[in-house]
Amino acid sequence: MAEIRLNRSRSALADPEEAAEALVNGLEGGEPKLVTLFAARERDQRAINQAVRRRLPKGTRLIGATTSGEVDNDGVHSGSVVLGALSGDFEVGLGLGRDLSIDAMGAGSAATKAACEELGTRPQNLDPRRYVGAIIDDGLRVKKEELLLGALDRNQSLVVVGGGAADPAWQSAEIHFDGEVVTDAALLALFRTDAPWATFRAHPYHPTGKVFTITEVDDTGTRAVTIDGEPAAPRFSALTGVPVEELDFFAPNGFAVHSAALRVGREYFMRGPFKVYPDQSIEFVNLLAEGATLEIMKLGDLVEMTRDFFTKEIPRAVPDPRAALFFNCGARSWIAQARGLVEPLSATFAAAPPCVGFNVHFEIFCGFQINSTLTSLVFGADT
Repeated sequence: MAEIRLNRSRSALADPEEAAEALVNGLEGGEPKLVTLFAARERDQRAINQAVRRRLPKGTRLIGATTSGEVDNDGVHSGSVVLGALSGDFEVGLGLGRDLSIDAMGAGSAATKAACEELGTRPQNLDPRRYVGAIIDDGLRVKKEELLLGALDRNQSLVVVGGGAADPAWQSAEIHFDGEVVTDAALLALFRTDAPWATFRAHPYHPTGKVFTITEVDDTGTRAVTIDGEPAAPRFSALTGVPVEELDFFAPNGFAVHSAALRVGREYFMRGPFKVYPDQSIEFVNLLAEGATLEIMKLGDLVEMTRDFFTKEIPRAVPDPRAALFFNCGARSWIAQARGLVEPLSATFAAAPPCVGFNVHFEIFCGFQINSTLTSLVFGADT
């Protein structure tokens, strides 16, 4: 039998040494191979990193990130530190790419190369049935798509999921990489295992069947100037029935409710609009390509769809799920807060497999940057 299991602990103690003592003592299940550390941004990241690192076995690897909310089976928290200890039948290689804002493709390539070297292989030789990756980037650099081009340049079949370290209130993010705490970087944790696993991207939107084509993009590559040959905002308004002045993401019936996605086969990858500009262009949260066709998506029941993901979708795909890493879009938490759903949404995580995660600044799924999504890497047991 091959399996990967997860044990977790969480602390709200302010002192780094006291918090680390409680966190590491709270872990069970023997010596872990990999520990994740997700900590609220306001904490002293270097102090908590070193305190945890000293208490872990020398052979245990440590990765993590600053958050705008920490996740475990008790829900979504604020101001805490969450540890996840992964044990079982796997090997892990870690790679770090620096200078993300200067050369994102180079950072991605460097992270993949270094992780492969630790596992004694090369990127082009990775078998997608036995290898899977988790990526954490400095989300506020907004470089995910270029990062992924580099990370997957030698092997586009490699499956990766992840999200951006951040706390928008601080306007900065930090990443934990063993004994280092770094910024303007991205890490890749590359797993090699025969245990069952699957990756997921769960979002609370329904397709509407209404499609549109991006016909003109500005020089930034993120603003749609025209849609279907017409000014972008009025055309999007006509498709959704929402007045242009009410389309802003934070408006009650705006882009958070009426979003967009790229359809790939039967899958929908969220590619959301965010803001209307005075020239009637629309800023999206990802790079746009002229000629790309997207579909209007409508917000559904956030709580029920999340619960169904935990109780139905994951068990269908992963035998005996025992470990989950969750990268929860911060927009999902904002939507829950705006609709008074924070407590019921948080409560759904009790139905998930043993899990840790954090609220992220945009998400990664395979070669895509997406938004408003819970991306996940779940491991199980082959009995």
